[in-house]
Amino acid sequence: MSDQKAGSELKPIKIWSRDDCSRIPQWVYTDAENYSQELERIFYGPHWHLIGLASETPNTGDFKRATIGERSVIMTRTDSGDISVLLNSCAHRGVEICQAKFGSQKEIMCPYHQWTYDLNGKLMGVPFRRGVKGKGGFPADFDPAKHGLRTLKVENINGAVFASFDHNAPPMKEYLGDENYKYLIRIFNGRPVKAIGYQRQRIKCNWKLYMENIKDPYHASLLHVFLISFGLYRIDQKGETVTDARTLSHNVFASIRNAPGETSGTEDMKSFRENLKLNDMSIVQATKEYDDDVTIQIQTIFPDLVLQQQGNSLQMRYVIPMGPNEFELLWTYFGYEDDTEETTLRRLRQANLTGPSGFVSVDDTEVLEYSRAGIGPNPANDAVLELGGREAKPPADGNMVTEGPIRGFYQYYRQVMHQEGTGLRQ
Repeated sequence: MSDQKAGSELKPIKIWSRDDCSRIPQWVYTDAENYSQELERIFYGPHWHLIGLASETPNTGDFKRATIGERSVIMTRTDSGDISVLLNSCAHRGVEICQAKFGSQKEIMCPYHQWTYDLNGKLMGVPFRRGVKGKGGFPADFDPAKHGLRTLKVENINGAVFASFDHNAPPMKEYLGDENYKYLIRIFNGRPVKAIGYQRQRIKCNWKLYMENIKDPYHASLLHVFLISFGLYRIDQKGETVTDARTLSHNVFASIRNAPGETSGTEDMKSFRENLKLNDMSIVQATKEYDDDVTIQIQTIFPDLVLQQQGNSLQMRYVIPMGPNEFELLWTYFGYEDDTEETTLRRLRQANLTGPSGFVSVDDTEVLEYSRAGIGPNPANDAVLELGGREAKPPADGNMVTEGPIRGFYQYYRQVMHQEGTGLRQ
């Protein structure tokens, strides 16, 4: 027997129950049509996406294959020394040209019919263009200049390469806003960077749940036993929350680790384990390397990037949606070209905190799959986001006991998805 009351109507699915974003309809995580619109309006719209580090393609012809939404792209170093980003789909019959993750080539040739492009995506050669012995071939007015690979808009910020399908996307500094841009170049500060490791995993939940999780400092002291027990992060730490006030779509949590032994009441929390010890404590021992005292910086850049400093571990997490119920998460760990061997080793050791089986991040993977299990059968329900109020704005005092950044994410999300204008709000 249905638990629906006699005579009542089922709640309509594709509506938002409130004008504000203190309620998130759970169908946004499950609906296939909504997901299809996300790809077009968010991932292929006027937004920026991290492609990789410039140092991953150091020489002419070097390339890296990456993904934006569900589209494969190629980042390559051109003859001029610049970086181009091209759609990995032949202009002839749509074939994926490049399958390797990394490599080097003098030109880009499709494996199917050998249409050949230069490193900027310009079509250079077409087999049998004039036919064979005067027979066949392309029409006389076939113009190779009109059949190059699709190019993306590219911006290289001190070694971090971003791209957008929309050539009208604003410059990255304008896209992020001054305060968020300041934190981006705090890490990408002009010192040449280098990748020191990669990890990847698939998580069975909607991609937005991951971005929510990173915008939610509330859960960290409750879910992550490792963080609170070793004092790496506690909700009472000094810090600030910086949200782009124009779009509310990007934000930064920056915090300073408490002095050793300072628990400030966290010893009463269920997640605190006073006797938790490590055989190798170097994993949780960081050294100062920036001008400020920030020990954790977590920056989310709409729609799909997380840039994090955790002690001395530097990492980028990149979200690739794979339908409404699954996504791939790519981790790139990096450092600076002038790091000593000791510094690189310290970064690698601290990388054990994150990644698919990291001492901290493994908790997120598990709870996000629990989220999918609970949300999937209940698309007519709403998620409640009222911690810190109902408005989508940064907390005035910079506190981290808030769900405000998540509400901000969805305010901008609704603006984009409802096509109320996808540029920056003035």
